[in-house]
Amino acid sequence: MKPKIFKEEIKLPDGRIISIETGKLAKQAHGSVVVQMGKTMLLCTVVSNYKQTDLDFLPLTVDYREKFAAAGRYPGGFFKREARPSDGEVLTMRLVDRVLRPLFPKDYHAETQVMIQLMSHDEDVMPDALAGLAASAAIQLSDFPFECAISEARVARVNGEFVINPSRAQLAESDLDMMIGASADSVMMVEGQMDEISEEEMADAIKFAHEAIKVQVAAQLRLAKAFGRKEVREYDTAQTNEDLEKRVHDMVYDKCYAIAKKGTSKAERSAAFSDIKEEVKASFSEEEMGEFGHLVGGYYRKSEKEAIRELTLSEGVRLDGRKTDEIRPIWCEVDYLPSTHGSSIFTRGETQALATVTLGTSRDSNKIDMPSFEGEENFYLHYNFPPFCTGEARPLRGTSRREVGHGNLAQRGLKGMIPADCPYTVRVVSEVLESNGSSSMATVCAGTMALMDAGVQITRPVSGIAMGLISDGDRHAVLSDILGDEDHLGDMDFKVTGTSEGITACQMDIKIKGLSYEILVKALKQARNGRLHILDKISETIEKPNIDVKSHSPKMVTRRIPNEFIGPFIGPGGKVIQELQKVTGCTIVINEDPVTEEGVIEILGTGQEGIETVLTKIDSLLFKPVKGDTYEVKVIKILDFGAVVEYNEAPGNEVLLHVSEIAWERTEDVSDVLKIGDVLEVKYFGVDPRTRKEKVSRKALLDRPQRKD
Repeated sequence: MKPKIFKEEIKLPDGRIISIETGKLAKQAHGSVVVQMGKTMLLCTVVSNYKQTDLDFLPLTVDYREKFAAAGRYPGGFFKREARPSDGEVLTMRLVDRVLRPLFPKDYHAETQVMIQLMSHDEDVMPDALAGLAASAAIQLSDFPFECAISEARVARVNGEFVINPSRAQLAESDLDMMIGASADSVMMVEGQMDEISEEEMADAIKFAHEAIKVQVAAQLRLAKAFGRKEVREYDTAQTNEDLEKRVHDMVYDKCYAIAKKGTSKAERSAAFSDIKEEVKASFSEEEMGEFGHLVGGYYRKSEKEAIRELTLSEGVRLDGRKTDEIRPIWCEVDYLPSTHGSSIFTRGETQALATVTLGTSRDSNKIDMPSFEGEENFYLHYNFPPFCTGEARPLRGTSRREVGHGNLAQRGLKGMIPADCPYTVRVVSEVLESNGSSSMATVCAGTMALMDAGVQITRPVSGIAMGLISDGDRHAVLSDILGDEDHLGDMDFKVTGTSEGITACQMDIKIKGLSYEILVKALKQARNGRLHILDKISETIEKPNIDVKSHSPKMVTRRIPNEFIGPFIGPGGKVIQELQKVTGCTIVINEDPVTEEGVIEILGTGQEGIETVLTKIDSLLFKPVKGDTYEVKVIKILDFGAVVEYNEAPGNEVLLHVSEIAWERTEDVSDVLKIGDVLEVKYFGVDPRTRKEKVSRKALLDRPQRKD
């Protein structure tokens, strides 16, 4: 039987169409849609078990995968099937997860899966911008308890005009790349990178994207109405006890307020709050704890959160005693690790990052092989967050999604300051050694110092700061340089990186509805003051990039040669280039530039002498003598019919000096006139049409003997 298809269309401001369709595919899922734009098609399915788990959180999995068949390609590697997700897929998962998760009820703990798959790819459509729309549309067709429809949109600015869901080509010309997640009423998530834009410009981009999202949300609701959305399922809600909640609140609120007001360290606060919690538990009988013990901890945490928030709103005082706009003490150091190409330590309060820089050739670039994008990064940053940095012991299970996301944010904050003519592939690695407050922003600060220490000529230093917001509707407090605890109890946390000229990257999660743009801009401007303060501290340690790389760091020199000379430079079976690398200790990489039809030779070496040897070899290869000019040559081989000589200004470039061109007199034995190592001058006559070989002459520079009568 032919399926009944339901379809809605969304018209973008520039006339392009996004369609949402259901009823054809994956009908056993609790909700499924196909979202299409151009030739790009995403299949999204959602399933949630009807039985609640015993967990005290929502076990939500958002999975985004790109199928290589979607682009008519085979997976790379030995095993010809898709395997673990790429960093690009992980970043898309995080973008969707961050908007969906807060919209499920806090007491809904059923195993839930959102699976988004790229089934067909269009080079002019970036699929990650459609993933949030697909996820929300599928949920709207299900019976999940979910607060409201949302969507996500990418916004760029090309030639001064904002564009929704730009192509990759348009994005290359844009001065900003932002992904916005929102409902019809409120912006919930912002992430992106910018070319040093202002706070007002960033707010304008968010507004523009939000208007487009409202249209996408309306289309989802129309589709759900036409399809006939099911009644929201019933589930076992969490037990509540108002009398118990009041009893716990009355016991702990004032004590928590007093501890919060002391302005102590993380360890001291944690110990004091833990003692209060234990006192609360001890005040209940065994019977009461047996019946209500699982509620006591939650009510305690709620009261503690309320006390800390009220302290900040009413007195402007924070957990560690700082004012709302105060930055924690900072100390920095560069050139800490003697063997790295660049290194730095950035410590802000109880957060510390150790960054290293490694310089390499194009061979060391980060290769990206996804169905939706193939390319390479010549600047990339890796972020590591070991358990000891928070005083914990837990299993190490590879790079987490969080580490991928935080590293990507720091990379985006810094990459715009790497000059286009930087000859190196640059890798930054951040090791987070302590964490209480944003370690990704500490990574940005440590990274910018390590780059300057390495001699990478960045355009301007970059700093980053994590901000928070606490609001009760009537009052609000914007917090600069938030602590880990403030991250959890606040209504908005956002991270902003930038230079003295403007914003380079941001990441926001907004937890309250209807945040005004006035408050947003105010928060961004307070963040700017904090960034500039941190930049001053960085400048006290290292003001600008070192003029040159370190003595033990590789020096990079690039040369261009016509493609016709690449083969001779490499030699048969790579013999010439391999011997040259062995003799000089340099790494030599050759790439072909299809635009200029030239070969680009990268020479990476720690010793200048070795680099000069390679350059001499290239010069020798490119050397072309001019007809009629005189050159100094050196005898390198004696033959019966002449001598092989090489040009002194191009060692290795050889030519035969024929026996008839050595002297005016007849030369019976070449060795009677020339010896290996002799230096002499010859005149270049070009290619002899008779022999089709280059001709040089010594005798042409000698006086011709007088003829004897």
